[in-house]
Amino acid sequence: MSSRVSRRSLLVSAAALAVSAGPLATVARAAAKTPKVLVIGLDGALLSRVKDAAAPHLGALMAAGLTAPSSIYANPLAPTLSGPGWSTLITGVWPDRHQVKDNAFTGARFDLYPDFLTRVETAKPALATYAVSSWAPITDTVFSTKVDTRVSTPAAEYDTGTTARAVARLRDADPDAMFVHLDNIDHAGHSHGAASAQYLDAVRTADAQVGEIVAAVKGRPRYAAEDWLIMVTADHGHTDAGGHGGSTLQERQTFLIATGPTLSAGSVRHDVKMPDVAASALAHLGIAIDPAWNLDGRPVQQPAPDDFDALRGQLGTRVDETGIPASVVGFTHAPPAGWSVDNSAMGTGGVTEWRGWSFTTDEFWTQSQRDQNRECNVRARNVFAVADGDEWSDKSLTGTFDSTLVSPAFPVTGGRAATLAYTTHYRHESPQKGEVLVSYDDGAPVTVKTYTADAPSRAEALTLQVPAGATRARVRFRYTGGNNWYWVIDGVKISQV
Repeated sequence: MSSRVSRRSLLVSAAALAVSAGPLATVARAAAKTPKVLVIGLDGALLSRVKDAAAPHLGALMAAGLTAPSSIYANPLAPTLSGPGWSTLITGVWPDRHQVKDNAFTGARFDLYPDFLTRVETAKPALATYAVSSWAPITDTVFSTKVDTRVSTPAAEYDTGTTARAVARLRDADPDAMFVHLDNIDHAGHSHGAASAQYLDAVRTADAQVGEIVAAVKGRPRYAAEDWLIMVTADHGHTDAGGHGGSTLQERQTFLIATGPTLSAGSVRHDVKMPDVAASALAHLGIAIDPAWNLDGRPVQQPAPDDFDALRGQLGTRVDETGIPASVVGFTHAPPAGWSVDNSAMGTGGVTEWRGWSFTTDEFWTQSQRDQNRECNVRARNVFAVADGDEWSDKSLTGTFDSTLVSPAFPVTGGRAATLAYTTHYRHESPQKGEVLVSYDDGAPVTVKTYTADAPSRAEALTLQVPAGATRARVRFRYTGGNNWYWVIDGVKISQV
């Protein structure tokens, strides 16, 4: 919502991978237990302020399970508003798929990308689904009529009424999947700013309400025979002065706190993204995720780190960049084991951080320069590789940007088709070019894909015809240009069926 309009005022106007849940069957969990899901949304909550508030109930959930700080998009993908945020969390896809770009839900494609409770009802109609929200559009618009019960809490009751209704449902009924939305943290952010005492008070109040809801879960007569996945998340952050919708890292902040049978106590992860909430709920309930759904989320119970993620502990702070806070750790030129960077044709000078292919994070890279679509690199996770000719050129240099990222040798079987998969985000300006080349048994590299036009964040899957007799395949990503834009690569793998 607008940084100038409070949520309470809008409440009044509102009233007039390809992944399946199969691998979870191998997890050691009591077969007799009934899987259940509870998702609690804290609108506009910042994880940093949750920690500042020393919130005991949220702190207990963090101690008992997973804490995953994360970040979202900005324009032109979508502004950091509640409509796009909750739609992403609830459907499991980014705004370029669900098409919600504002709080009016104009152009929403919930017919193609329905909410996770609707997917539950479609796959397992016998399960009981329930959603209650202090912000009516969530339960009036995002969740469909297929959900067994949708409650938009009257504005006069606000979060107190939402909490009471959630507690009553857990006490008096037998829900299998629940979504609960609490709004007052966002209201305090708009009215007083995220740096205010009032915002901290709102966090503490929401924490107490989360405590009531979790206590209701644990107080259920059959709790010992139930297998609960509890997830707490937020749709966006807030500025210190108050408001959101822009591209600052603080506005783009979100998080997931989760407890469940496969999540390690006190664990912290950086590979979790907003759409994972919906995917995790479906997986926990034993619902196979159909590749045809095109979900962007993947279950948190099934982490899939790539080679670049192993670099997180080796990342350093800024060198030449001035927009990135000095305390932010987030880049290295040292590739992970098996990878290499060929800078033999690379120009000299330029901004150190981006001299040739670098390995970085969203928190670091997006702060090098905001509002140039770096914030829209949503499908890369944790640490990723970037070639950024635009930022490299912000300091005196000679020559041009010409750097090649070289993969390890992937095992292949000759004479059969293989799939080269990776995530990319490419912004183009001539004469810049991105080339994907593949070599077999370290023979001559052959170009299999060339980027000469914008390719916003997406997963690529290129079919390779492996020559007869070949046993190894190596991939090269060559970026050439100058004061142009950038290319992101992540999650590289070659597979054969």
